Amino acid sequence: MDIPVVNFNAYKLGEDQIPDERLSVMTEEIKQAFSGTGFVYLENTGIEQQEVNRVMDVCKKFFVLPEETKKQCARNSGHENFNGWVSTETERLSPQRPGDLKEAFNVSTIDSELKWPSDAAIPEFREVLDSFFRRCKALALRVLEVTALSLGLQRDFFVKKHKLIGTNKNCTTLRTLYYPPLHKVIVKPNQIRCGEHSDYGSVTLLFQDESGGLEVMHRSGQYISAPCIPGTVLVNIADLMQRWTSDVLVSTSHRVLLPPDDKMNTSRQSVAFFVHPDKDEIISCCDGSNKYPPVSALQYTKDRAYIAYKDANNSNLAF
Repeated sequence: MDIPVVNFNAYKLGEDQIPDERLSVMTEEIKQAFSGTGFVYLENTGIEQQEVNRVMDVCKKFFVLPEETKKQCARNSGHENFNGWVSTETERLSPQRPGDLKEAFNVSTIDSELKWPSDAAIPEFREVLDSFFRRCKALALRVLEVTALSLGLQRDFFVKKHKLIGTNKNCTTLRTLYYPPLHKVIVKPNQIRCGEHSDYGSVTLLFQDESGGLEVMHRSGQYISAPCIPGTVLVNIADLMQRWTSDVLVSTSHRVLLPPDDKMNTSRQSVAFFVHPDKDEIISCCDGSNKYPPVSALQYTKDRAYIAYKDANNSNLAF
């Protein structure tokens, strides 16, 4: 029941010519993964582990700042723009659990009015996240191309619905996540680091440290571990893509558990790139069926975000 690992070397960043036979093998492997667990590890993508480590190192400097300092960068209370800092327990991704024991810094628009921490506080923070956003965008578009080809669609079928990534007309978000140590925290009953949920948009790219805790629901109904494999990107299908493909590709529930008792004093980090269609896109089943009614990409995302934040402590959200 392991999540498959697929070699993306033939179409990694910087490679523009891919032999048909290698493309055919890779697309079939990715389709099998996305139609099975909904998750796949991609190796040799062109994004190196050193890049990921740099992002995590810079972001940890932000997360350990005093809360009053981080509040100056707080995410606003709307659900169309996700830019900014989100405090611990503000989100509750599973309605059956207390708030998640994690915080985040979101970047959804490049060159925006996002409230960045000062260069004096964290040199290179904006530069590093801006650069990594662009790298993830480039890889995500390639994943969307391969996904379209795996379904027998035109290569640009999905890409042309994601033309505005990085602007305020698209909800795609680079999210750096920090799960703080818990040895001095009173953990509520049934509370975990991140509650069970599926992602909202098209696909998600995930980079994680080696702390562990991520689990993915297998089609058998059992949760299986999704550990860090250094040098890989863990990619999963999200809800709108499942609707788009009439359930051929599956958006799978996942969660992050508490660490073992002897590791409650350790933190965990991950970086996720949540890919969304442009806000004005209407998502209809690409096979022409009516398995799902057409839905607005923006409205679907807003509805899901409302559920996650409806019990939030708004003192840590900006208005």
